[in-house]
Amino acid sequence: MEANGLCQYLSWDSDFFGYRIARVVANRLSQDSVGPILRWCETHNIDCLYFLGDLTDETTVRLAEDNRFRLVDVRMTFENWFESAMEPRAGGSQAIIRPFNPEDHSDLLAIARSSFRLTRFYFDSNFPESLCDALYETWTERSCSGYADAVLVAEIRGQAVGYITCHVPDQTQGQIGLVAVSADWQGKGLGQELVSASLSWFAERSVTQALVVTQGRNRRAQRAFQKCGFVTQSACLWYHRWFLQKDDERA
Repeated sequence: MEANGLCQYLSWDSDFFGYRIARVVANRLSQDSVGPILRWCETHNIDCLYFLGDLTDETTVRLAEDNRFRLVDVRMTFENWFESAMEPRAGGSQAIIRPFNPEDHSDLLAIARSSFRLTRFYFDSNFPESLCDALYETWTERSCSGYADAVLVAEIRGQAVGYITCHVPDQTQGQIGLVAVSADWQGKGLGQELVSASLSWFAERSVTQALVVTQGRNRRAQRAFQKCGFVTQSACLWYHRWFLQKDDERA
């Protein structure tokens, strides 16, 4: 279901959250596009519309604000270019970084439930916290079941205490998906060790560029990426536009 290529219905998100959810395909709004977008949402009974907006375009930002789009996140994309395999950065955690094995399953899901509280879904009160937790559990489980090309696990004293997921969409570009560290081991450089290990994994497969996305409010993740050689590629604004009646909105 599309409105001249402007909107796309998101079946997976809709089924998971129990709302009818769609997204704006373009990253800019104009006086000519806003009306058709909102009318399409009304015609198709959309509850929530995602919009990833270009923060450099003043018209887009103004129209989003004027049309009740809620700013829920700043999406930061970082990139890292490298030419050859590298030694994983040694850290002070004494962790062993190794591939995922099925015995890690319950530990990783427990880490996922509490590690992504700075993402846009948690900052939108219409999404219940329990479903946000379940979203990242599901994402982690799918990653361990083949959605990711690799899941690297940080193990300390026989227990999985962190993980990172790696994707290779083409022969030269790698993407980091999820990075998570258990609460007891945060702030000890373990995230940086996982990122470094992922870069080594990519380079061993002749990948020369790695990309990763995080939140503008997640300064700890940004510092870990920067210490591993990542630089900012782009920044965009995540908006959610809700069409629920006021009495139906969740506190």
